[in-house]
Amino acid sequence: MAITIDQIKQLREATAAGMGACKEALIASGGDMDEAVKYLREKGLAVAAKRVDKESKQGVIALATAADGKAMALAEVNCETDFVANTDAYREFCANAANAALAGKDIAETLADEYKMLLTKTGENVKIRRSERFALECEGVLSGYIHMGGKIGVMVELACDKSGPALEEAAHMICLHVAANAPRYVSPADVPQAEIDNEIEIKLAALKEQKGKLPPEQALVGIKKGMAGKFCSQICLLKQDFVADGDKSVEKYLADVAKDLGAQITVKRFCRMQLGA
Repeated sequence: MAITIDQIKQLREATAAGMGACKEALIASGGDMDEAVKYLREKGLAVAAKRVDKESKQGVIALATAADGKAMALAEVNCETDFVANTDAYREFCANAANAALAGKDIAETLADEYKMLLTKTGENVKIRRSERFALECEGVLSGYIHMGGKIGVMVELACDKSGPALEEAAHMICLHVAANAPRYVSPADVPQAEIDNEIEIKLAALKEQKGKLPPEQALVGIKKGMAGKFCSQICLLKQDFVADGDKSVEKYLADVAKDLGAQITVKRFCRMQLGA
């Protein structure tokens, strides 16, 4: 049967696929619009299969927050080019992915049809890479932050018996710090001893190469302790220099806020996603 331009335009409006692809789909489906949409979705999967060797280094990290603020989720979706990552269709899919994660659902399963259509629209190797969901575990506050237009996403949970703007501001500031300084642990107590030992071994090897030999064993006890402390100050959130005030640590900043609030503040956990990392 002959395919009209109006049919092609109708299918294009429904799917955002290219004119050529829409015409091909309508011809293959005998003009049946539903079958044409199905054809495009299936073709999208075929395109992705052909491009599995293409690296997906671009994309978006999206954040979704529950209306009551007691739960939030991050989702990372990767693609091949920054151009696609900045399209409305792609960003809408990423937002939907974060909302699916917020609801505790499997993203790929929940958005199966949308995913197929996105593959058709972009023609790129799109990957739903990962997601993380936080639900408030105690009295306190959750805060989330997206940096650099979706290149970095952060969630933080602070525990505190008192609520209010001051606590919310503190949680937001910790989000900004985590985004900028990329800590790996909350406190030194969370760092695996094997990781500390490995760092000390590397530092001692460098010291021996520089000096020709290591100090006496009795001196090494203090040296190792200093190395461990410095290492933890670099990778532990509470021990890092606070990004908004380098004269105090994050720990000291939170202690100051807690003093003003009249209640203790504890960092329960944080999550930092960096695109492709």
